[in-house]
Amino acid sequence: MPTSENIDLGAFRLHDQDTGSADVQIALLTHRINQLTEHLKGHRKDHSSRRGLLKLVATRRSLLDYLKRTSQDRYKTVIEKLNLRK
Repeated sequence: MPTSENIDLGAFRLHDQDTGSADVQIALLTHRINQLTEHLKGHRKDHSSRRGLLKLVATRRSLLDYLKRTSQDRYKTVIEKLNLRK
């Protein structure tokens, strides 16, 4: 998983020590998905990375569905901050 070096996780944390909430996990997955997307633009035949990308997208989708089910306001906040809807 990516580290928090490249991402401002403070915007997604529920408290100071928060590293595992759905909000933070979605932010980390989104960062990794963006990295893999850029990688695959230059390496079109890297099918193992493509498979990993699809798994990450499915995991993020599951976390977003969970967040939508449990907390609508947090869901909307995460969607807006990460600009996931076009």
